[in-house]
Amino acid sequence: MAKVLAITNQKGGVGKTTTTVNLAASLAATKRRVLLIDLDPQGNATMGCGVDKMALTQTVYHVLLEEKSIAEVRITNTCGKFDLIPSNRELAGAEVELVDLPHREKRLKNALANIEADYDFVLIDCPPALNLLTVNGLCAAQAVMIPMQCEYYALEGLSDLVQTIKRVRASLNPQLEIEGLLRTMFDPRNTLAQQVSEQLQRHFGDKVYRTVIPRNVRLAEAPSYGVPVLYHDKTSKGAQAYLALAGEMVRK
Repeated sequence: MAKVLAITNQKGGVGKTTTTVNLAASLAATKRRVLLIDLDPQGNATMGCGVDKMALTQTVYHVLLEEKSIAEVRITNTCGKFDLIPSNRELAGAEVELVDLPHREKRLKNALANIEADYDFVLIDCPPALNLLTVNGLCAAQAVMIPMQCEYYALEGLSDLVQTIKRVRASLNPQLEIEGLLRTMFDPRNTLAQQVSEQLQRHFGDKVYRTVIPRNVRLAEAPSYGVPVLYHDKTSKGAQAYLALAGEMVRK
């Protein structure tokens, strides 16, 4: 049975999509069967996998509206050696269209049930907002990974997200839990980053991953080449950090 993980944070620019794409590639490199679901209308994860989002005729949008099965939309064996359910701007319209439909929060979960057995890990890249798309991701997942920068405002946003997860658990998905908090874009020379990191460890204990993702030029460059950093420069600190994170998750 697949481990289904929603990767989410309502704050943008925290390395959420970077984490989803590079963790998927790193898990695939450990010979795990991995599916990445791009649930963000920006389609950045789709582009980061080397797929042209503008050329797509079927995406996760068609899955949520039950116009296509998830198997029909799936792109197998992307450049990161994992499978992809792609997304593009069309998905922005799903928000409005889903509102009046039955089981609107559980459409992704229901679709995923048909192919879940094909994978060891399913990673869902949620949009940076607490909307119906994110709720679909949280309903489909068993656990949540929260990437966050170690800065002051990040702590404020985190408490809102924890409350949302509690509400989803109470009313829609009782098995949902926080898998872990991932410190991203970390600069050890920054005193505030060190302080926030210590606060996180005090409050959340072993829910904070030991692996820390550093600020890294190669990591920032990789999306422009349409590949995970592992296939851009596998010796870089960014690639090594995501391989370490994959190892930590597999051991869990």
